[in-house]
Amino acid sequence: MTGPAFFRLGPDGLFTGNDAARGPWSPDHCHAGPVAGLAARAAEAAIGPDKMLTRLTLDILRPLPLAGLRVEAEVTRHSRTLGTTRIAVRDTDGTLCMAGSSMHLVRKDMGALPTAPAEPPVFPGPGSGPFPLEVRRHGLRSFGDCMDVAWPPGQRPGPGPKTVWMRAPALLEGEAQTPVQTLCALADSGNGISWNAPLTEIGFMNTDLTLQVHREPRGDWLASQALSHWQGNGIGMSQAVLHDRNGPVAVALQTLVLHPVG
Repeated sequence: MTGPAFFRLGPDGLFTGNDAARGPWSPDHCHAGPVAGLAARAAEAAIGPDKMLTRLTLDILRPLPLAGLRVEAEVTRHSRTLGTTRIAVRDTDGTLCMAGSSMHLVRKDMGALPTAPAEPPVFPGPGSGPFPLEVRRHGLRSFGDCMDVAWPPGQRPGPGPKTVWMRAPALLEGEAQTPVQTLCALADSGNGISWNAPLTEIGFMNTDLTLQVHREPRGDWLASQALSHWQGNGIGMSQAVLHDRNGPVAVALQTLVLHPVG
């Protein structure tokens, strides 16, 4: 894989971020994608492995400190067919930084069913291309430096909609991650993939993330087909279809707060 995991877990239950978890906005705070992975991990543990996490909705209320986070998931419903949780991510002082919910549905074996035809983007093979967001607001090693990146033919960094393959580090040191957990870092990267103007001109931080999963991904190389809508009222939206090498597996949505830089 690409290097050290996003987080390490202390004996006190505190998740501390490694360099890979650092976001582009601040040297002291996490990219929300790895933290979304921690939220998915807590929700899956609370519900159990018999159900698949199909929706994860998270509100980013405050910056997420690298220095330490606590993640909790409370079961709010658990029937034979579905389960739901309420998720809270807090800093070391107990301040709520991220809140959300999850939906889990029981797995069934129904064989092959008719579905919408969709082909995955061309996978060019493992690569070491540039991360889509080339500028950050600090000089420290961070999320974009720790992702393996492969660009399909005809795709390059620049403004506008883009498709890119990525492979992320493990979520947690010493622990295998689940298929849905592997999606979270890429799911929260849609705004950084499909920016319409560089970070030196416009800030485009997301305030939430909704990940809707219809199939658990296979493999660790995943693709995002992302585009961002920016409006003059200072509000935007990023939407991305996420793929493994067999086709689409999920959709990710982010609400964006836009502001001029300088």
